[in-house]
Amino acid sequence: MKKQIFYAAFIFFFGLIFQTGCGTAQSAAEKKAKAAEIGQKINDFEFTFKATYAYPTGYRSIYLSPYYYLKVSKDTVVAYLPYYGRAYTAPMDPAEGGIKFTSTDFEYEVNKGKREGNWQVRIKTHDTDREIVLYVDIWENGSARLDVTDPNRQAISFQGNIEMKKE
Repeated sequence: MKKQIFYAAFIFFFGLIFQTGCGTAQSAAEKKAKAAEIGQKINDFEFTFKATYAYPTGYRSIYLSPYYYLKVSKDTVVAYLPYYGRAYTAPMDPAEGGIKFTSTDFEYEVNKGKREGNWQVRIKTHDTDREIVLYVDIWENGSARLDVTDPNRQAISFQGNIEMKKE
C-alpha cells in the first residue's frame, strides 16, 4: 500500500513539473511567426517601444511604471520617456523635463543585427530644438533596448518590449 501511494505521488509531482515546464514554452512555429510579424512592423514603421527599465550613465538601473513609450509610425515619432542623469542645459519650463517630443521630420534606418532575428533601428530627428538620435536594438522575441543620444544631456538607455500597433 505504501509503495502504491509513493508511486502515485511520484507520478503526480512528475506530471505537475512536466506540465508546468512545457506549458510556457512557445513552439518553433509560434516563435518564427512572431519574429516575422515584428520584422514586418519594423520595416513598415509601425511599432511602439514600451520602456520597463532605465539605465542612466553612471547610475543603477531604475524600474519604470508602464506609462513610458516611444511610438513610431510612417509620419511621426512620439517619445514620452523619463530622464535621469546630467543635463548640460536645463529647459526653461520645468514641465519640459524628460525626453518628450513629437517629430514629423526624421530619418529612419533599419539594419540587420549581428544575429538572425535581430534588427537595429536608427532614428534621427530634424525638427526638434536639438538633434536627438535614437538607436533601437530589437530581438525576435519582442524585447528591445533603446539608446538615446542628446547633445544637451548624458546618454541614457532603456530596456523594454515592442508592442505592435492594433489594427
